[in-house]
Amino acid sequence: MQDLFELAPIDRLLAIMNTLREPDRGCEWDLAQDFASIAPYTIEEAYEVADAIMRNDMTDLRDELGDLLFQVVFHARMADEAGHFDFADVASAISAKMLARHPHIFADAGGTMDEGRWEDIKATERKAKGAESAIDGVALALPALMRSDKIQKRAARTGFDWPDPSGSEAKIAEEIEELKAARSGQEKFEEAGDLLFATANFVRAYGINPEEALRAANTKFENRFRSMEAIAGPDFANLSLEEKEDLWQRVKRGA
Repeated sequence: MQDLFELAPIDRLLAIMNTLREPDRGCEWDLAQDFASIAPYTIEEAYEVADAIMRNDMTDLRDELGDLLFQVVFHARMADEAGHFDFADVASAISAKMLARHPHIFADAGGTMDEGRWEDIKATERKAKGAESAIDGVALALPALMRSDKIQKRAARTGFDWPDPSGSEAKIAEEIEELKAARSGQEKFEEAGDLLFATANFVRAYGINPEEALRAANTKFENRFRSMEAIAGPDFANLSLEEKEDLWQRVKRGA
């Protein structure tokens, strides 16, 4: 164990991961994992990083970044065992990608980086990988609202977009009526999805990230609801709807 502490931090982490996956003396749980079983933990750790940032907790951020790094090391180790790539290949690949995506810094391309230039570079990368559609490569595992935003932005770059917010606003009204008219559970399900998709498009038309906006709305509601509970005490659930509404308006006013 002393030898581990003589290693540089990243080398120590890689050595720990290698030991955990050693067939003869590794950890039973770590040895039983594969890419699919670890993926949910990877996503969870990424969200915990975001949570620490939102709370401006730098100690937690350091720890959560370590947890996320461990996920990268874990996946790289499993890939190495299968003969696909190792951690050094991962580091090399992201280095090459960042060099290519910043030609104004690391090459002689000049100019500055904006969203349009960034997306053009990424589109060139996707095409080189064989992408046939403008929306190829939008990860299926993204949160649905975030994925809607990305799909719509990709479509808009091809010119398939409303010229102004009025088009998407009218689409929301249309989808509301279609949801109200739906009869079967499947029809309601599909129309509800169309309504949410149209709403994301409407918000995007105003230059607002719908995922971030909804996160902020969730936090606002949570804070106000907790304040209502604190004011009412243990009898909150027994209050009438009118009394709860009065509390809600009181909290909104900051009373």
